Amino acid sequence: MAAARVLLLLSGRPESVSFAKSVCGLLGAGSGLGPWPTHCGLKRGQLVLSDKPFPGASARLPLQRPPFCPFAALDQQPRAPGVELPPKGRGVDLGVAVILQSSDQTVLLTRRTSTLNVSPNLWVPPGGHVEPDEELLDGGLRELWEESGLQLPQGQFSWVPLGLWESAYPPKLSWGLPKYHHIVLYLLVISQESQQQLQARIQPNAGEVSAFMWLGPDIAAAVAATEDGTETPKHLPQDLPSSVPAVELKENGGAQPLALPTSTLLRTTPGTADSRERVSTGTKFALTLWLQHLGRKSRDGS
Repeated sequence: MAAARVLLLLSGRPESVSFAKSVCGLLGAGSGLGPWPTHCGLKRGQLVLSDKPFPGASARLPLQRPPFCPFAALDQQPRAPGVELPPKGRGVDLGVAVILQSSDQTVLLTRRTSTLNVSPNLWVPPGGHVEPDEELLDGGLRELWEESGLQLPQGQFSWVPLGLWESAYPPKLSWGLPKYHHIVLYLLVISQESQQQLQARIQPNAGEVSAFMWLGPDIAAAVAATEDGTETPKHLPQDLPSSVPAVELKENGGAQPLALPTSTLLRTTPGTADSRERVSTGTKFALTLWLQHLGRKSRDGS
């Protein structure tokens, strides 16, 4: 049997996580919106999480789940007769996503193609599954290369773990039973190259990516403020541009400029299943963490 990808330390004892259980709930997250500070050990192909310090813990990161997490809903209601989830032996998968920051403080987001079975048309950072025995940073850089064609030279970037996101697909229990369950580690990778230098080298994988953009702090703050699961969005700046520059891939393999309506990026997750173009809920969380990081760096004068 394959080793568990996500382990919890509960009362000091390591335990694998069942597919049907909310990781946040098992760590005592409660009914609040979070995020919850979580101690974690970053190992090869494996993530160890605990609500208390433990030997080998390498970081303390915010852990978050969406307000409509299907696993939280499963924890709070009896299982209906005939409802079948994956076998008890199935655990939670481990993913990594790269928040690639250029030297002029923009970050790369890509739009998943409309033909993908999971989360089509969502704007997300490059990312995916971590391979067995793969370091988390190596997994993030591999996914960055596989999706965007960008390879970062050694010594020309720095990195820092930003936070953890509990992810499910479908994202709501009302959309159907969950088929995928991940803990995603968001890694901030800071390149010494500018947006223009990086964009000149980008070669997106058309099988996964249909468009890409470089997002600055102002637009990112507005996107992050549109919280999914809320009745009304937070106050948004009135001076936002009507569109954001992006690049869209053409069917013949070329690319063309795209003026993406800003309103598209401000959409929230709908109440019923559809594949409207929007920014994923987890990405909004990651953008919030990125902006907090920028704020700390600014206050520190570095």
